[in-house]
Parts: sequence; C-alpha cells; structure tokens
Amino acid sequence: MKLGIVGLPNVGKSTLFNAITNAGADAANYPFCTIEPNVGIAPVPDERLDKLAEMYKPEKYTPAILEIVDIAGLVKGASEGEGLGNKFLSHIREVDAILHVVRCFDNPDIAHVSGSVDPERDIDIINMELILSDIELTERRLDRTRKALKGDKGLQSEVEFLEKLLKYLTDGNSARGLETTAEEDAVLETLPLLSRKPVIYAANVDEDTLLSGAENNPYYLKVCEIAEKEGSQVIPVCAEIEAQIAGMDAEDKKVFMEEYGIKTSGLDKIVTAGYRLLGLISFLTAGPKEVRAWTIVNGTKAPQAAGKIHSDFERGFIRAEIIGFDELMECKSMTVAKERGLVRSEGKDYVMKDGDVTLFRFNV
Repeated sequence: MKLGIVGLPNVGKSTLFNAITNAGADAANYPFCTIEPNVGIAPVPDERLDKLAEMYKPEKYTPAILEIVDIAGLVKGASEGEGLGNKFLSHIREVDAILHVVRCFDNPDIAHVSGSVDPERDIDIINMELILSDIELTERRLDRTRKALKGDKGLQSEVEFLEKLLKYLTDGNSARGLETTAEEDAVLETLPLLSRKPVIYAANVDEDTLLSGAENNPYYLKVCEIAEKEGSQVIPVCAEIEAQIAGMDAEDKKVFMEEYGIKTSGLDKIVTAGYRLLGLISFLTAGPKEVRAWTIVNGTKAPQAAGKIHSDFERGFIRAEIIGFDELMECKSMTVAKERGLVRSEGKDYVMKDGDVTLFRFNV
C-alpha cells in the first residue's frame, strides 16, 4: 500500500520524506528539486511487537511497513502541464492515499512559490489541480460511454452517474465528498480519480509552535478548519525537528523527545494514521526465530491471511491457533495461555482481528 506525499514546492515535503524513510532524498531550497518520485519504506510503529520481542528474544524483528512516495511539488496549472505537471499527477494516481504537506510557518530564508504563506490558498491550489485532472478524465470516459450507449442501452445508468459526477467536480468539489450508491461505487472503482483518494494533512509548523502548542498557530488552525469540513485528518509536524530525530539512535531520540515534551513523534502519528486510513490491520507471529507484524486489509479471513506468509499456507490451510495480544501479555507466556485454554482454534471463516497472535496449521 502506498502513501503519496504532495504539496506545493518548498513546503517541507522532501525533508519530511527523508525523516520518515531515512532515504536521503534531495531537499533543496528551489522548486522542482524532486524530479523523479522518491520511494521509501516506513516501519509502522507497534508497541505490541516490541513487547513480543521482549518475551521471545527473537533472532529477527520485522514490523509492518508502509510504502511512501515523495512526489514533486505541484503548482497552479499542473493539470495543464505547468511546472512538471501531468507527469506527477500520474504518479499520484498510483498511490492509495495522500499525505498533503501544508506550510504553516514563516521564514524569509525559505522561498514560497506564491510569495507568502497562506494554507487555505495552498490547499485550494493543490485540490483544484487534482479536480481539474479528474474533470478531464471524467469527460473522456463520459464521451466514450455515450457513444457506446447507442449499442448498449444498459449503459444509461452509468452515463447518468458520470454526468452527475462531472457536475459535482465542475462545481469545484473533490470526488471523495460525493455521496454514491453501491452501483455508482462500482463505476468509481474503474476511474482512477485523484480527488477521491483519502487525505491526511501534515501541517508543517516551526520549532516555536512545537514547543508552545499547535493551537497557538493560526496557520495550523486554518488547516484544521478545512480538514474538518471535508472529514480529513490533520497532524502537526515540524519537519526539521523530525529530521533531527530520525538520525538519532533510540536512547538519544528518547532524551531529545523528553526535552521537547514530545510523547509521540509526528512521523509515527503520520505512518500510523496512513496505515489506518487505508483500512489496514496487523496480525502478529511470534517465536524465537522472528516476531513479525503482517499487513492485511480489515475483514480478511484466516486462510487469506495465511497466504500473506506463503501461498502454501493458504492452499493447505487447516486451522489457525489464535490468542489476542492482550490475553497473551496477561499470561506472560504462550505455555501459560495454552494451559488456561485461551488459545483458540479457528477455521476458514474466521475474520482476523488486529493484534491476533497467530500460528497457522497447514498441509500440502
């Protein structure tokens, strides 16, 4: 699953990307520094995995991961090819959700592509470029469907929906706000609309805001106001501070965060929010060789979850031996959990739950 970082040039996207992934993308003070999208992997923080590691002392520790794509800064007119335009809109089509970085700090030494800091204007520019691109895509699809309607009257409902969608977009609305039926959703699934993708706003604040509280930053409050109207999430981050934290070892990071009064890093919040936003959960496997979190879509049944480990596990699935993480922690060992009868045997229809500590039985 991919989370794409977007925003205007020079808002802190690449600095944030570097901090999340430690991938070393360029972060220079000029527009379009990012020419090709940088791709990195971010571990999903999970204290449960840490506690299982304490219990088993495994040879290997493998967290769940989220793929992060850093996309070049968009500018007004991108949908018509301005800046580096359509090339980067196509990169956004490939991600599952958007992390929209919004500049919420003043600094005369860092140029703003529009000459001043204005979160509402900046968000509108990005959103409108995504909407304009979606309008063009919907118009082409509507034109083709109208022509096909002459030979297939069953397409009438699709034409009517595309007309409804086109009007909604033309009125300046993002597709994710459109109320749809199950039949209309099926049509939407075949349209890679940019403005339909779920969004997390990363409000990039300065160090002073981090110390005094984001609620004292009027730029941040404006982003919150916009996000509330559209049902999106907002996470305040200081990209510069996060970049410093990312380069520290665990002990130094802990001391630094305590000095700043930071309980959870902004990056951990972003990655966790992205994971949840995409409807993902983790089941866990644990033993002396490895403790690991496995990513599945919420609602996945046991055999398909087993297939995440190996296709043979799904093909020859017999049963899953499962205990909830909290129950296992109360017992302090799997042996005690089994003695207490807390390890359940689940079959093919079992729907996996977040935090299930699982052993799959299979035969091929």
